[in-house]
Amino acid sequence: MWDGVGPYPRRYRRCLAVVAVSGHRTVIDLLVRRFICPSQECGRRTFVEQVDGLTKRFARRTVSLHRMLEKIALALAGRPAARLAAHLSIPTSPNSLLRLLRKIPDEPVGTAPRVLGVDDFAFKKGHVYGTMILDMETGERVDVLPDRIAEALTAWLRSHPGVEIVCRDRASAYAEAVRTACPDATRVADRFHIWKNLREAVEKCVLAHRACLTEPTEVLGRAAA
Repeated sequence: MWDGVGPYPRRYRRCLAVVAVSGHRTVIDLLVRRFICPSQECGRRTFVEQVDGLTKRFARRTVSLHRMLEKIALALAGRPAARLAAHLSIPTSPNSLLRLLRKIPDEPVGTAPRVLGVDDFAFKKGHVYGTMILDMETGERVDVLPDRIAEALTAWLRSHPGVEIVCRDRASAYAEAVRTACPDATRVADRFHIWKNLREAVEKCVLAHRACLTEPTEVLGRAAA
């Protein structure tokens, strides 16, 4: 009860979505106190008490459900995550899941991972490209650079020491950055780019010597069939 000291409390009802129970969508109907501050100088005239481990300010989900949706969004992103959430009886929209992802703070990067992966990606295909830096042992993203020039990667490697192995494509910019910033690191090509380079080399060779290849005869075609 209110003891006459401080703001005057009133009852306030909150409905919170919670993790589904036995495959059924579940909501907690919670009755909490809403405080009204009598001071005219107070910037916050009303505020509601929070229940530790259950509620957060302005949230319509419990803390446990919020964490579950974050994990689903991190694994599957927008629409696939929304389909899985609906199957688990905790329906939400793809945009809501993407907003959850954007609100997750980035972990500060201290030292670089032992095995570093570097590759480019498109912000806008054919126009703007960036650089993705990965921990190849865990598969987690470490950082994202706004471009794919050698200077940017060189500066990043110098400010994050500890790289022993660099897994990269054969782009000259990345090769120059690794050679300049960490010359002692072992440089390896990833499997995707090895197969890609092999395919391109074979295709180039076949096209260059196409005139040397004889057309298959009808008899050979029938024998193969």
